Amino acid sequence: MSTPDKRQKVTRFSVSLDPHLLNEFDEMTTKIGYNRSTAIVTAMRNFMTDRLWEGEAGEVIGAITLIYDHHSGATEELTAIQHDYPHEITTTTHIHLDHDNCLEIIAVRGQTRRIKTLAEQLSTRRGVKQSKTSILKI
Repeated sequence: MSTPDKRQKVTRFSVSLDPHLLNEFDEMTTKIGYNRSTAIVTAMRNFMTDRLWEGEAGEVIGAITLIYDHHSGATEELTAIQHDYPHEITTTTHIHLDHDNCLEIIAVRGQTRRIKTLAEQLSTRRGVKQSKTSILKI
């Protein structure tokens, strides 16, 4: 890990990663008009912002978004979990994407620890293909 020199305005560091991932990253950054450094700085800031709420106490609001395989049995499991959080879940929207896939958007409000636990329980269920938790601190 590099240590910033007080005289430097930036710190250079190296990262090891899959060359295919780097190619995809470079293609995306070019497409949106970023250079690699700007894209990495933006990604790092987003990564830290997304995790700030995880260690803090207090009330938060946000959404838990899931894409899952309808035929995996996930629907019943996800519904059962949600029934354990009636005070934290304010609204749920269920969308049939195609014959096999569903999108579920769950609006939440409550104590950080409860929302984090809910998000973890939902996102780790069999059949869940992707999840994203977007939380804002009140």
